[in-house]
Amino acid sequence: MPQYERFAASSGSTDFAAYAGAAWARLLRTALLLTGDYHEAEDLVQTTLAKVYARWGRVPHEDVDFYVRRSLVNNNLNRIRRRRVTHLLMPFLPERVHQPDNGHAESVERRAAVMEALATLSARQRTVLVLRYWEDLAETDIAEVLDCSIGTVKTHARRGLAALRSHPAFDASGASDRSHPVSGAH
Repeated sequence: MPQYERFAASSGSTDFAAYAGAAWARLLRTALLLTGDYHEAEDLVQTTLAKVYARWGRVPHEDVDFYVRRSLVNNNLNRIRRRRVTHLLMPFLPERVHQPDNGHAESVERRAAVMEALATLSARQRTVLVLRYWEDLAETDIAEVLDCSIGTVKTHARRGLAALRSHPAFDASGASDRSHPVSGAH
């Protein structure tokens, strides 16, 4: 048996592969809302899962979702920090190629408007709103993921929602009539 097969058989990679396969779509949707770009979202999920795989034997299996979600958020915040440096050093980056959407024009426009509005928020406000309204986490869970107080979570949520409500693109999407910025949120 080759060395990599022995490692895979002994490391619980079957469990990891099953988890990663089942969680991929959910993680990608969350990453897309955090990044605003499909390709960056894929990279973020892949990076997160690669790091989780390296530590899979030490991940608390009773709360894998929490561990992976926290890793996703932390990797996104690190990505944002690196991007700031990149933009200072390389001001003329080529434009990204966008993946075409095959949905209805109205939903595409609404999604684009929400993504544009989310892009104007600070990284913390955006993260809090995505975790609250997309992942449907309680404020206490968000505070634990972000390693901050519940009051800080409430402040970021309040300020983020206020910014979304006043953003022209968000108003144009027709989403301002709903109680939540993301359609389908509870």
